[in-house]
Amino acid sequence: MVTCVPERVAQSVSGAIGILGGTFDPVHHGHLRLALEVREALGLMEVRLIPTASTHLRTSAMASPEQRLAMLTRAVAPGLVVDDRELVRGGRSYTIDTLMSLRHEFPTAPLCFILGADTWNALPRWHRWQELLDYAHLIVATRPGVTVSHIPELVDAHTTERRLLTTTPAGYVCLLSIPLLPISATDLRARRKAGRCLDALTPPAVVEFIEDQRLYLE
Repeated sequence: MVTCVPERVAQSVSGAIGILGGTFDPVHHGHLRLALEVREALGLMEVRLIPTASTHLRTSAMASPEQRLAMLTRAVAPGLVVDDRELVRGGRSYTIDTLMSLRHEFPTAPLCFILGADTWNALPRWHRWQELLDYAHLIVATRPGVTVSHIPELVDAHTTERRLLTTTPAGYVCLLSIPLLPISATDLRARRKAGRCLDALTPPAVVEFIEDQRLYLE
């Protein structure tokens, strides 16, 4: 059952919420596996997949916002929730604005923002990145062979106590070893353009949508 959030009113929930943002152009099993692995590892109530409207750090998406949202709704599994707040808000997407919106909606819930090691390494380039821990924990998904940068300003926030991530609202950084799948949206788009099969890289319903919409052919 896919849930999109039409109104941002304060809610009381009984569990911790994961947050995974991205362009999702298109969504693939790498995204979904990461969300589910973190949810299971930390015992999160749910993980919200939030497609970006636009970002200053990446080029524009090839699929439209409506198409990317439609692909996400076709891909999610139990425990994953599609959250369209950035698309509804429009304009440039800043993580700090999204976390502030989520904190307003879930005033007391632990919020766990999930990012890969490569994204963590670029964190000092983000808009108001020093304020992120005021609103959420940062969960850094690591894998062998990828270096995790030392960010001096956040050293004191690191913890290995996972229970803190689900019993406190925000403020900690946790490195979490996750067996990430070697799949990228860039590769999927290149495969599609070359006429190659996308099966096993993204859910069948997403493959069908891509074909029906004639996406990524140019």
